[in-house]
Amino acid sequence: MTDSLPDESRLHRVSVVIPVYGGEFTLGSVVEEIARFAEPSVTPDGHRYQVIETLLVYDNGRDRSDETIRELADKYPFVRPVWLSRNFGQHPATLAGMASSSGDWIVTLDEDGQHDPADMAAFLDTALRENVQLVYAEATNPPPHSAFRNLTSKGAKWLFATVLAGGATASFQSYRLVLGEVGRSVAAYAGSGVYLDVAMQWVSGEPAVCPVELREEGDRRSGYSLRRLLSHFWRLVLSSGTRGLRLVSVLGVVFALAGLGYAAYLVVASTTGDVPQGWTSTMVVVLFSTGAVLFSLGIIAEYIGVAVNMAMGKPPYLIVGDPADGPLGSRRPRPRP
Repeated sequence: MTDSLPDESRLHRVSVVIPVYGGEFTLGSVVEEIARFAEPSVTPDGHRYQVIETLLVYDNGRDRSDETIRELADKYPFVRPVWLSRNFGQHPATLAGMASSSGDWIVTLDEDGQHDPADMAAFLDTALRENVQLVYAEATNPPPHSAFRNLTSKGAKWLFATVLAGGATASFQSYRLVLGEVGRSVAAYAGSGVYLDVAMQWVSGEPAVCPVELREEGDRRSGYSLRRLLSHFWRLVLSSGTRGLRLVSVLGVVFALAGLGYAAYLVVASTTGDVPQGWTSTMVVVLFSTGAVLFSLGIIAEYIGVAVNMAMGKPPYLIVGDPADGPLGSRRPRPRP
């Protein structure tokens, strides 16, 4: 196995996507930090990269973020506004920005300043070093939210990883890097209400994580109320696939078998005279009927599961370019000594 060196002839083109809801007073400083990387830069591992565009997706927020976006577009040539017709939410806004991007890589980050754009270089190094299409930020410090929100966030991710998705990675973060063609394909097929990170893992394979330190949020109130957070969690549950429906199917089979077994026991017990007259026939009918109903519901759940996958837009396959010709193929072999 040969080592590899960065391909210094390749320039990795990066599109930055920022969904904007309440960034009137924080967005300017975030874009100013990104401006440092609008010229070719070099990562710690020696990869050349450049932010070619920053897509500010206006999600019809509650402040004058639209005016801020216009001012930034006039000031910086790499800023591209994306205007949504109404408020759709963070994930749909992010998908809209990804669909409008053109870079080799897509980086998504928040408008509030807690994500340091300088970490994009470490994200890119991680993707190329581990040969993965998706990289998430892994906070080395507690997120700048309340203890209750941090605890419930961890609980929701644990539930997804262990129960709903059967061991899938749940290192979800809004600060992420994804291969451009994968991100744009996800934006094209993901259905309404699909949790963005679940949709990306349908086709990107196992993601990697990159340790980063989260900064304090800017001078803005969080856009997530308790109702919005619960809605966000419920979207994760519904997007996690058909494992929940499969559990209903298994439960139906278990109860059907248990009902038949207990009915057989009652028939045998009735011959000893320990069971009141009429009790056995009643319980046999009830248990057998209940088992049949639950088994039927399990079969229906399987059909619903197929329909759910189709409704969410989960593709049976995704065609991409030759990896050797793309950003992940930009490492040339190190010659043997």
